[in-house]
Amino acid sequence: MSVATFGCRLNAFESEIIRRNAEAAGLEDVVIVNSCAVTNEAVAQARQSIRRLKRERPDARIVVTGCAAQIEPAMFARMAEVDRVIGNDDKMRGEAWRAARAAFAAPDVAIVAEKKIAVADIMTVTEMAPHLVDGFQGGLPRGFVQVQNGCDHRCTFCIIPFGRGNSRSVPMDAVVDQVRVLTEAGYAEIVLTGVDLTSYGADLPGGPRLGGLVKQILRQVPEMSRLRISSIDSIEADRELMDAIANEERLMPHLHLSLQSGDDMILKRMKRRHARR
Repeated sequence: MSVATFGCRLNAFESEIIRRNAEAAGLEDVVIVNSCAVTNEAVAQARQSIRRLKRERPDARIVVTGCAAQIEPAMFARMAEVDRVIGNDDKMRGEAWRAARAAFAAPDVAIVAEKKIAVADIMTVTEMAPHLVDGFQGGLPRGFVQVQNGCDHRCTFCIIPFGRGNSRSVPMDAVVDQVRVLTEAGYAEIVLTGVDLTSYGADLPGGPRLGGLVKQILRQVPEMSRLRISSIDSIEADRELMDAIANEERLMPHLHLSLQSGDDMILKRMKRRHARR
């Protein structure tokens, strides 16, 4: 059983959960494609990889999940190489992989495309289930921790909310516990991942912010060497986050800012929340 991961760091974290759930479900000769949909090219790459993987392992079952599978399940289900399509929220649940194993016993599963699809409505998902991971396959030097998923914004160019659903956050204590577990497992650097990181906490009691989460992690896990945050929406950066970036030595001085354009009219048409200034 193997997992092919495409796209963002969040997918890298989720692929580890997928692998463990699939193994627990007893899936053996299976290749899982955790897809990305951020661009048309990413979707095309997933399709090409599915065909290549089937040529390399003709007897293996191919399961497709991730953002592209959530957005266009029927397209993947029509591919002769694909045996199962699992939705983006479903992929994190053990029962979805147990159901996949049961489905593979049905003789017509590879013939009727509709029977391949196990994709729920992502917009109905309102909570995040914390997952404790003690390591990642492949010898990754960094440990990834999911703190948030989904996005409440609707930028005109972006398909991701329809693959990830609305914003939802992992409770702060659960994030700290996950960071501690990975640190104790020997990961010197922890990367916080999410779809819209700076929206963290808006759905949680008390409305904590990303800056507060960062400071809480640094305070409660003193043995952690380095903490890194990935892409943020600069207009949503809170005061505590800015203070942490300026003053916390263990918080890496690197940010990926989604500026998108330097033209105010284009930004407005994109429904971005910042201007050039």
